[in-house]
Amino acid sequence: MTKSPKAGPQKIPPLPTPAEATEETDRRRARMPKFPFGIGSSGQASIVPDGNVSSTALVFVIAIMTFLACLTLGAVTVVRETASSWQLQIAREATIQIKPVEGLDMEAALETARATVSTFPGIRSATIVDKDATARLLEPWLGTDLNLDELPVPRLVTVTIDPTSPPDFPAIKLAVTKAVASATLEDHRNWVDRLVAMARTTVLIGLGVLALVLTATALAVIFATRGAMAGNGHIIEVLHFVGAEGKFIAGEFRRRFFLTGIKGALAGGLAAILLFLVIGWWSSSNVATPQADQTNALFGTFSIGRNGYLGVFGIVALVATITAETTRLTVLSYLGSIGRINTDN
Repeated sequence: MTKSPKAGPQKIPPLPTPAEATEETDRRRARMPKFPFGIGSSGQASIVPDGNVSSTALVFVIAIMTFLACLTLGAVTVVRETASSWQLQIAREATIQIKPVEGLDMEAALETARATVSTFPGIRSATIVDKDATARLLEPWLGTDLNLDELPVPRLVTVTIDPTSPPDFPAIKLAVTKAVASATLEDHRNWVDRLVAMARTTVLIGLGVLALVLTATALAVIFATRGAMAGNGHIIEVLHFVGAEGKFIAGEFRRRFFLTGIKGALAGGLAAILLFLVIGWWSSSNVATPQADQTNALFGTFSIGRNGYLGVFGIVALVATITAETTRLTVLSYLGSIGRINTDN
């Protein structure tokens, strides 16, 4: 029987110096497998590479959607403000129309109607619309160089009303008709009420279009998020199974998609602002044409105002927020499905 040799005292190797330990750590790190993680500005690994998210196509899609949303908001703002202006005009303006009849001295009839209506309380002023202004109103339909003396064209007297103390319209109508038989008083209430109702319907339609554009933006972001996760699915699953929290993974996607969303939204919003400025300049520089007179009479000079521009920046922030939150919810839903599949197996 062979005897095993007795174990002698074991020699303990000397501890490495700090410099040697650092060198060994660096060598081990160099031998570690490289994962396709993006590296952020802070030096920490990011599970979402820049190239997979900040793609030109997605930025363009978000920019186009934001541009359309801002255009819709601008149109809604103009129509809503115009409707408010029409409502104010109901309370402060009326018109006396005098039809030309045989033997009527039109200028004298206009002066009589003006003097009659000016005697009533609640009337601030009454102004006769002269021949030149009347010709300009008719120019889009009858052309230039009109001779109103040869045409049976009604003449107008514009009446400015005190909105805080409106006059007695039935009494005014009766007095004007007695003074000038062919004169009628029109307070425009029925006409403006119909226009205001149409404007409110247009505003509701515009808000519906705006909601559809934002929904389409969210759907585009969902598809882009799923594409990014499909390209990095193995990394996400490994991180999920080794214990990485879903909030961390979703936060990485949310941060990258928020940057993408803000790029596209700013591009679309600035393009919309530029278009609004160009249209506003064009409408204000073409006030001497009959077509511009009619447009300004209905809508005023095209301008979305301070609230409109603030709304554009609000749309930009909303699109960026929708992009980020939609991404976060999509990633959390995906991670939840991974957990359910693992539990079922």
